[in-house]
Amino acid sequence: MIVNFQLCDHLYIITFIHGILFDDLITLNFIDMKIRQKIAIGFFRTKINILKICSMRKAAEETLRLFLTPMMKTTVKEKEVFSNAEPLQFIFENKLIKGFRCNHPKEKKILILHGFSSSCHNFDKYVTPLVNKNYEVLAFDAPAHGASEGRTTNAVEYSEMIKKISETYGPVSGYISHSFGGIAVCLAMENIPHDSNTKLVLIAPATETNTAVDGAFSMLGLRNERLRKKVDNLIFERSGKETVWFSIRRAMNNIRASVLWFHDEDDDITPLSDALKVKSDNHSNIKFVITKGLGHRKIYRDEMVINETIKFL
Repeated sequence: MIVNFQLCDHLYIITFIHGILFDDLITLNFIDMKIRQKIAIGFFRTKINILKICSMRKAAEETLRLFLTPMMKTTVKEKEVFSNAEPLQFIFENKLIKGFRCNHPKEKKILILHGFSSSCHNFDKYVTPLVNKNYEVLAFDAPAHGASEGRTTNAVEYSEMIKKISETYGPVSGYISHSFGGIAVCLAMENIPHDSNTKLVLIAPATETNTAVDGAFSMLGLRNERLRKKVDNLIFERSGKETVWFSIRRAMNNIRASVLWFHDEDDDITPLSDALKVKSDNHSNIKFVITKGLGHRKIYRDEMVINETIKFL
């Protein structure tokens, strides 16, 4: 049987990624999502296993591509707070990046950073309280997300985009980030001038890339050490860094900002265990808030989290 994989890749079946790294999907029927997810996992497991027979490298390239591909362009309806904002756009890595600026110009600027398969529109509840506190608010869709161009992205690209925003529209005095946005901003801050007056809010951040890759392999049922090593080798080839280098725990040694870190005990995407390792390092500039029952996606919409974030900033 001949399977046209290129055609299949464009099918909605890519919803499998919901269970690996991704943060915010459009509203779908829960049962329907589970069925789609199971079908998709089986499809991609079969595809990768077939590719392994022909070429382990090809199988690794396909596996990594899947990990870096948002499930879909988030089609969140534009929130009123952004419809009244100033639209911004710029070219980054040959991609058009789109976003908004609210309450310009103000001395203190806050940059909002969404997670994987999400959009800045999902953080509309933070904007009005910040504006009421006399902050300027910046919010952009990452490459391959929302209104921005691209098909894939990674933490390095996202972090470089953050640096460009800071240079172009900053300086930024505070950051609010969720999940994938958390590791991206931590990588960026290693190369952005800042001090203890800079505020950084991490909400369920993707703390360890190594853990995320392990979780993705487990979700797909890919228990193959050779394939995993090939994926790690590809990450090194493309970035010059080992997979374990993409770590908030490592980066935090170079971050001087005042940090407020929220994480939930029931987070099934970015495990609390990784965050607790950072907590055990006893950084004096980090305050941890451990929640219960909010998981990975509800946490950044929680009223307490929003209120504490505004107070902290």
